[in-house]
This record gives sequence, C-alpha cells and structure tokens, in this order.
Amino acid sequence: MVKYTIKRFGLAALILLVAVTTMFLMIRAVPGDPVSIMLGPRATPELKAILTAQMALDQPIWRQLLIYLGGLLRGDLGVDVFSQRSVSDIVFQQLPYTLELILVSIGWSAMLGIAMGAYAAAHPNTMIDRVTAAISVSFIAAPAFVVALLTLLVFAVKLQWFPAIGAGEGFADRMSHLVLPSIAIGLSWVGYIARLVRASMLEVMGESHIRTARAFGLSEPRIVGIYALRIAILPVVTVIGVGMGFLLSSAVFTEIVFARPGLGKLVIDSITTRNYPVVMGSVLVSTALFVISTALADLINAILDPRARADL
Repeated sequence: MVKYTIKRFGLAALILLVAVTTMFLMIRAVPGDPVSIMLGPRATPELKAILTAQMALDQPIWRQLLIYLGGLLRGDLGVDVFSQRSVSDIVFQQLPYTLELILVSIGWSAMLGIAMGAYAAAHPNTMIDRVTAAISVSFIAAPAFVVALLTLLVFAVKLQWFPAIGAGEGFADRMSHLVLPSIAIGLSWVGYIARLVRASMLEVMGESHIRTARAFGLSEPRIVGIYALRIAILPVVTVIGVGMGFLLSSAVFTEIVFARPGLGKLVIDSITTRNYPVVMGSVLVSTALFVISTALADLINAILDPRARADL
C-alpha cells in the first residue's frame, strides 16, 4: 500500500506540473501587453516598467516559467497587482469558504444518494424503486444555478427560513448560511449517486458471495449493508473524487448568487479587474484540489478493494 501511495502521488505531482505549465503558457499566449491591460491606459511608463520587472516579463518565456515554478516550490504564488499583498494570502484566505461549501454539499448528497440507491436496489421493480428513479432523474436534470435561484427566492426571500447572502459568523451561523448553497450544489449529486449505487448494488447482489451469505441465513439488512454496499460503493468514491472539478465550477455560480466569499468569486472578481497573478493563483489551487481529490479517491478505492492496487 505504501508503494502504491508513493506511485499515485508521484503521478499526481506530474499531472499538476503539466497543468501548471500549460496554464502559464496559455496566459502568456494571450494577445496584448498584460501590463497595459492590468494597469489600464493611464498608467505611467515608470509604473509599467516596475510591474514588468516584478512579473519578470522582460525575461525569455522559458526563464519566466522557471522563475514561476521556483516560486511555487517556495509556496510563492506571486503578488497582487493592486494591493501588493501576497497572492498566497489572498487565495488561502478564501479557500476555507469554498472547501466547507464543497464538503458539506458532497457530504449530505452522498449520504442521501447512497441510502436511496441501496434501498432501491434492495427492492427492485417495486413502487419504491420507481419513485426513487423518478426523483433521482429529476434531481440530475436540475442545474445548480437554477436551484440556487429558486431556493434563494423561496426559502430566503419568501419564507425567510435561511439567510440569503454572506457566509455568517460563528459555527451555527455559518452552518445556516451553508444550507441553501449546499442544496444548490448537492441536489443533482443526490440523483446521480443514487442511480450509480443502485446499478452497482444490483450487479453485486447477483454475485456468488451474496448467495452464500443468504444460504448461511444472514439477515437481508446485514447482507446489503456489510457485504454488498462495501463493494458497490467503490464507483461512488471514484466519481466523487473526479467530480471535484464539477463541484468547483458549481461553486462559482453559487458563491455569486449567494454573495459568498470563496475561490469562485475571487476568480470572477480578478478576471473583471484583469488581476492575472490572482487568477493564476486561484486556478492553480483549484487544479491542485482536483488532482489531490482524485488521488485520494484512488487510495480509498485501493484500501477497500486491494485489486485496484495492481492498476498502477
């Protein structure tokens, strides 16, 4: 398992290096002078020269890349053009808000989706199975930004059950501010995970070890919960890890609709002001989250199913 872990995180580091290099070259390939775009037409030549030297834009492209990668190894993501604050401080100040939104969203949606899928698989071709299928499909078809707007209008504006904007202060207040945004992000995942668990459970329930467990007289809840669900949940772990990118993209719309701080709102604000160092830092951290979550999903799969260790 240690050897597999080293190989998997080594591959994750290589993927992250390729992603960072590609992102850096794509931004440098954008037409126009980035200094003039960031500072605007009224910037003085002296200010342009200072920013050009600060961002090493007067160096060859290969040297700019090496300087940027060297800064990343030291944890330096650059300097904000306008406030002169460290990009690392700005990004990691906003990161906890996005992480708590994503973790809460995927947490409740995974628990509900697994429960719905397992119960439907234990009662195939019944009315409960059909109702679960209809609910799952309707959840999958609901876009995150539409759900965000509807929940905001109904539960925050009309009924006033939950706060409409902001992230809150204190644990209880922050949890109440997370209810509507997490519903907007996690609702479609409930249906997706439920359908995935149902299909996987039906396949596992037909295997020989399940028939053997029934022959020994084990109860159906124990067979479903211990022997079948442990194997059927493996695709869900993989999907959640890979789906981190989709969760991050959904968080962008949600943070804008609910005026929440976070990486998504930071990226949009930075793009609007042409603050390229903050944009690059935010995208880099988001990419790292995606790569790390995928690697962790593979490790969890390897722990639950030792056969997965042979795939790397």
